Amino acid sequence: MPTPWPPTTIPNEPGIATFSLGNSKHHKLQPRLEEAAKAGYKQIDLFDECWASYLEEHGLPGAQLWDATAENLAVARKLGTLVKSLGMRIACTQPARNIEGIKDAAERRAALDLVAQRFPFMRAFDTDLVFLCASIRKDPGVTSDLKTVARDLAELGDMAKAFSDTDGGRPLRIGYEGLSWATRNTWASTWEAVRMANRSNVGLVLDAFNILAVEFADPYNPAGHGRVYPTLGESIDVLCASMAALVATVPGDRIFFFQVADAERVDPVTFRRPTDANVPALMPWSRAHRLYPFEESRGGYMPVQLVAAAVIATGYQGPMSLEVFNSSLNQPESDVPAGHARRGIEGLRKLADAIPEVSPFWEMWQQGCRQFGQITSSMRPERL
Repeated sequence: MPTPWPPTTIPNEPGIATFSLGNSKHHKLQPRLEEAAKAGYKQIDLFDECWASYLEEHGLPGAQLWDATAENLAVARKLGTLVKSLGMRIACTQPARNIEGIKDAAERRAALDLVAQRFPFMRAFDTDLVFLCASIRKDPGVTSDLKTVARDLAELGDMAKAFSDTDGGRPLRIGYEGLSWATRNTWASTWEAVRMANRSNVGLVLDAFNILAVEFADPYNPAGHGRVYPTLGESIDVLCASMAALVATVPGDRIFFFQVADAERVDPVTFRRPTDANVPALMPWSRAHRLYPFEESRGGYMPVQLVAAAVIATGYQGPMSLEVFNSSLNQPESDVPAGHARRGIEGLRKLADAIPEVSPFWEMWQQGCRQFGQITSSMRPERL
């Protein structure tokens, strides 16, 4: 059910991705998790690279992270127990990449089976969600055809259900996320695939950064304001139209996970597009310049609260989880996890405070009201 506005409380537990607490090369997973618990997080988004490094810490090959050996599963149970002992839970594992739309039958089967290899580990971690990012492949071996992608998602949902039915555990879920540089790079294009898959255990994963990177931001705009459109008013107008459509069309219980991040406004004179044609234009910005919400002092400038408010307005009840990549996380200093954990939880608290202050622009749109001043009357000018 849609959430009456303004909400009296924000029910979404704070979460954070393991790689948003430090880099596996320099920071072991257990100390990162301990810092997350101290800061007040309740949900952990387990990134594949971090799980692989944890296996290696236990003398097992990280490259075989989804081989369901007794040894690997024992370490997975140990990790799940550790997270629970800290007062948190593993919300999901991610990301499965380049899974859907594969034309060759044998290659397609192998890709879908790669996702299914996670199912025993999800039981060991005591989590029920795995999600895949929309494919970034553009070679002739894949297609973005809607029916094909939906068929693949539906089959993954059926595979997850069959596993749950066999072992009698809680239902496993498949999430689907659009990346800002993927073929399906918007919430609407991923939602249409989820909707057509028509499986109750297949849902949408939303990422505020990836939404804003397409529908609001352009780090390479030579004007230096970091937006797609010249004026702030037009930029907000376009974004709000999209978010109003989200509220109108996506039930909150079909959103399986919500990730949040801002990003730095970079100087287009010095921050140039990658010269390697195989590197998506937005990837360098995404991988090195994301920020926690409301970090204006570090260059953050995107209206994350508008996206978050719209997601909450759908009735979404799940975690609000940070997914931040930044070069600062790659530093070797031992205080990196603690410092980033504090920055992140502060950003989530500010975001939770800001969400009820957002005017319900989705209602205004339904009534035909498009006045920028009415939409943004309660928004903080310094954010925009």
